[in-house]
Amino acid sequence: MSSNPSHTPGADHAPASNFLKNIIDQDLQKPEYQHRPWARKPGGAAVHAGAPADPANIRLRFPPEPNGYLHVGHAKAICVNFGLAKEYAGACHMRFDDTNPEKESEEFANSILDAVSWLGFDWNSFGDTNLYHASDYFDFMVESAEFLIRAGLAYVDEQSAEDMRTNRGTLTQAGVNSPFRDRSVADNLARFAAMKNGELPDGAAVLRAKIDMASPNINLRDPAIYRIKHAHHHRTGDRWCIYPMYTFAHPIEDALERITHSFCTLEFEDQRPFYDWLLGNLAKDHPQPDGSVLKAILAHPLPKQVEFARLNLSYVVTSKRKLQQLVLENRVSGWDDPRMPTIVGLRRRGFTPEGIQLFCNRIGVSKSDSWIDYSVLEGALRDDLDPKAHRAVAVLDPLPLILDNVPEDWRDDCVAPVHPHHAEWGQRDFSIGKRLWIEAEDFQEVPEKKFFRLFPGNKVRLRYGYVIECTGCDKDENGKVIAVHANVFLDSKSGTPGADTYKVKGNLHWVNAATAVTAKVRLYDRLFTEEHPDAGGRNFLDVLNPNSLTEVTAYLEPSVKTSTPGTIYQFERHGYFVADLKDHRPDSPVFNRTVTLKDSWSK
Repeated sequence: MSSNPSHTPGADHAPASNFLKNIIDQDLQKPEYQHRPWARKPGGAAVHAGAPADPANIRLRFPPEPNGYLHVGHAKAICVNFGLAKEYAGACHMRFDDTNPEKESEEFANSILDAVSWLGFDWNSFGDTNLYHASDYFDFMVESAEFLIRAGLAYVDEQSAEDMRTNRGTLTQAGVNSPFRDRSVADNLARFAAMKNGELPDGAAVLRAKIDMASPNINLRDPAIYRIKHAHHHRTGDRWCIYPMYTFAHPIEDALERITHSFCTLEFEDQRPFYDWLLGNLAKDHPQPDGSVLKAILAHPLPKQVEFARLNLSYVVTSKRKLQQLVLENRVSGWDDPRMPTIVGLRRRGFTPEGIQLFCNRIGVSKSDSWIDYSVLEGALRDDLDPKAHRAVAVLDPLPLILDNVPEDWRDDCVAPVHPHHAEWGQRDFSIGKRLWIEAEDFQEVPEKKFFRLFPGNKVRLRYGYVIECTGCDKDENGKVIAVHANVFLDSKSGTPGADTYKVKGNLHWVNAATAVTAKVRLYDRLFTEEHPDAGGRNFLDVLNPNSLTEVTAYLEPSVKTSTPGTIYQFERHGYFVADLKDHRPDSPVFNRTVTLKDSWSK
């Protein structure tokens, strides 16, 4: 069920292109990028004036809003920004865009820091701890707003929300100037002070940039830059009752932190003209009617916004609202449910930081949107896990196998490599006995064509053990097979000279019933049955996969007894499995299937 291969960049496993590198390479040749002052802390023009040259060749940032758990789409942005900073001997700032107090919390902020760290990145560089918050800059943002008012470039609008919406115009019709647009600077400063001092209720007024109500780009039709919101902020408490709009705050944050390249996804492309307008005006002097000069408060060079395509992954939704709906309606067990595309969910599923980084490297960075098939993500994980996951045998659908021609207490020792390509890792030791567990699908009383496993009269090899010959089976009153019987050839043990005298086509996985570890195993599959669950306005809940989770009681070889939460194995034949981070206990093991050995969804 994979998508068209032409929509699967990186499927050839080669690192994909990254046009952002070309932009960085070109910019680093420009004089203004070679002697940028950095005061080792964010600030306006006065702070960085006379500061030494920035030791970082480039400064990037990862700026999430702390209003939810990060997902696989954020992982791409993390890898892009932190990865490029590392490659170019630069710095990447960890910044929280916490300008919307009603939806943000310390829980989300802490989860974001943990996710970035787990992915293998940190925000320390050149002796600086580059962890910042938009709320650190609220005073400067108010100063910036007042600067624009004094420059005649902002005004307080007290139209109703409905009138503002109507007067904004449409894509084909110009907007209409607000009746408050030509207020004097003094009046605007006074009304903005009233907003700031809590004298006006929510929604009574907004501060708007004064640009062009006839602009073909609706984002330049006097966008709102401050709104009234009497809400408690998780960091600043009740100090503020006005909060900057994201499109106003974000450029200023970039400039204060001396960001060189502000990489963001394509949905912000239409906002770039306002980004440039705002920073350009804050970074230049403005003559005043009285002959004085309003001095610039930001320093050059200014950040450059560059957009790239977001990650569109098949069989996944990444809308925070929709992910939250899955959690609140108990469609999943929580944000860290292993079926969720959140980083905490992927981590609990058994994904590795290296596997996710490999995936992001393979899909590359492009300027145009495309869909990446989920199999590319799974393929990167397999390629990461194959060389490092210890092997073990697990029987997930157990059927008893009884060896009739040995006594009840018969026992022999067997060995197998910890990893087939790492002899230096040693061997696994386990035993074989009279009573074993095998997979139910490995026996057919009446075999279908080309079935080479167990059926009456057929010989197979027990992997790492002996050759056996099936003699029959036991059934219950409903005709269901409940046990298989066989005789063992004691001169056929793997690794002994006698093994070569037996030529068989079948090779079965098994565990000794006497020493097997009983475990709960969760078999996870994709959460949705459709490639694009919310395409065309469809209710994504209608295509939830009813078989996305199956729990079975399985029997595992004894080597897994030493596993701790997060330990990953390749269960031979079945795929890669991880000891669950929350529920796994030595006396009550729980394993999650991370990924199958092969793509089971291919068309």
